[in-house]
Amino acid sequence: MAHTAGASLRHGIEEKKLDAVWEYRTSPLYTEAERAALDFTIAAASQPNDVTDELFAKLREHWSENQIVEIVGVIALFGFLNRWNDTMATPLEEEPREVGEKHLAAHGWNVGRHTG
Repeated sequence: MAHTAGASLRHGIEEKKLDAVWEYRTSPLYTEAERAALDFTIAAASQPNDVTDELFAKLREHWSENQIVEIVGVIALFGFLNRWNDTMATPLEEEPREVGEKHLAAHGWNVGRHTG
């Protein structure tokens, strides 16, 4: 989560939008396209996978097939990296640790096993 939060800031997401991600379904800072992508992401990252035909249909209202392939690719890659890093207790670098503490900790995030 901390790496993704940091990357979002580096790619131009405003801090107030990142801070509102926990309320993305109701926040006026998020578009319907972003809500569809985040709903899909949560379902795709769930165990077991919770993606439905309805979620795919909603995603297709806002995103092209190529964009959907990229979205799923990112979900799969980060799922792999999260499992790898959690298993190996990979130390978290300074920047994502700072972003996590500033933007995610109030919602339950902690550095956990990644203290180094």
